[in-house]
Amino acid sequence: MRRFVSLVAAIAGVLAFAAQAHAEPTVVDPDLAVRTAADGLVTPISVAFLGPSDMLVLEKQTGRVQRVVNGEVAGTAVDLAVNNASERGLLGIALHPAFPAVPWVYLYWSCKSTLPQDDDPFRPEEQRCSDDPAAMFGADSDDTLQVPLLGNRVDRFRWNGVTLTYDSNLIQLRAFQNDGGAVPPGQNDESQPPRGNHDGGVIDFGPDGKLYVQIGDVGRRGQLQNLPCGPTATTCPGPLTPDDQFGGPMPDDAHLTGAFLRLNDDGSTPSDNPFFAAGAALGGEVGANVQKLFAYGIRNAFGFDFDPVSGSLWDEQNGDDSFTEINRVEPGANLGWIQVMGPVDRIAQFKEIETSPQFFGLQQLRWPPTNIADSANAALERLFMLPGARYSDPEFSWKFEVAPAGLGFLRGRALGPQYENDLFVGAARSTLEGGQLWHFNLTGNRRKIGVDDPRLEDRVADNLGKFEITESESLLFGRDFGIGTDVETGPNGNLYVVSLDQGAVYEILRR
Repeated sequence: MRRFVSLVAAIAGVLAFAAQAHAEPTVVDPDLAVRTAADGLVTPISVAFLGPSDMLVLEKQTGRVQRVVNGEVAGTAVDLAVNNASERGLLGIALHPAFPAVPWVYLYWSCKSTLPQDDDPFRPEEQRCSDDPAAMFGADSDDTLQVPLLGNRVDRFRWNGVTLTYDSNLIQLRAFQNDGGAVPPGQNDESQPPRGNHDGGVIDFGPDGKLYVQIGDVGRRGQLQNLPCGPTATTCPGPLTPDDQFGGPMPDDAHLTGAFLRLNDDGSTPSDNPFFAAGAALGGEVGANVQKLFAYGIRNAFGFDFDPVSGSLWDEQNGDDSFTEINRVEPGANLGWIQVMGPVDRIAQFKEIETSPQFFGLQQLRWPPTNIADSANAALERLFMLPGARYSDPEFSWKFEVAPAGLGFLRGRALGPQYENDLFVGAARSTLEGGQLWHFNLTGNRRKIGVDDPRLEDRVADNLGKFEITESESLLFGRDFGIGTDVETGPNGNLYVVSLDQGAVYEILRR
């Protein structure tokens, strides 16, 4: 069975976090300090600043958007009825680029089903979330199966200075996972339990004014996971095999996963998206979804941000047991999952680790790790390449998974010129360094990670085991931040880190 390396490890018992003792966060640089900007929150996962000392903080488990002023909760802007099982819940927030003149606030969240599950646990009772206010607000659910098929959604709300009022839905995405059914036959996943992981959920407006939405693979094994003919196809090109009981492997509404989507502020599709023409040629539901794609081939991610200098999108991507990645995501990128994780010339190590008795399995047994290619050329030949797609290696990776999470650039030099416009990455678990915070310089052309340690010249930290940091010690910036799900620059130019398990938002500042 797959080893969870992400936020799931923190959810069990998370509501008792406030009573748990934890070390105070620290940073390596003696000229910097850490203070608590807000605490007493329930599983905070993301933050958006309304002004100095004024922020909206999302609570993953409760579905509440809390207004925090001067470190104190001043009120609840909205309370959504979320399904918070596993990695679902209230996950992402973005303010319109012209906010507050254009008072739109966008939320990514997992709704709960309004109907009880019948005797068939492998098909949800509802296909989509309801826009009925009676369904959108109220009690939350931690029942893994109490979610519509398309239970992850991005909605637009209007901010009136005190509360958020629902305006419209932009998109609804796959959430339901129960892959142990008998249909389709021959998938070898009869032992799989229901799951709710790899939902992604980070959203942000780019410098181009477009809304970027990241969704993980939700455990799917179709074309956007680089299986052109499906997970159990014996030959390809050839007949397509279904991804699951809902069809696939083509990216219809039920299989639009493992991707970055790029949308207009009203949810419509920009005509300059990299696969717009390819989608038009395909037509129908699949073609319309292909037109929304900015990049694909993504396993799972908890963070992305735009370089304040170049405007490029950077993300972190969690491996299963091997090859955590930091990527510069170009338009039309195919990031390689499931055929490749880490640099493609490390394909033998990827296969060795994932087929080892300690780690065997890539969540879904329908495509076992023994299928990983034996050479870099073979792996690249197997990729599902839409017209205009391009593959590129990550800019940095760890050989064994270290489970990063929130990612953000420091905009400006409030922490000192040595940190100006640098990249910072939090942790998806707190067992390593109490929740590490990583710091990356970029090269002068802003296209690569800059390194000083000669062991990192290949941009791979050859650590010795899962959650171990050998060769990357020089990149460690802070400790004891817990599960760092969001990294943001505040209005004062300081760096803020949201800690899910510690119920806090921390501020890093100069002494």
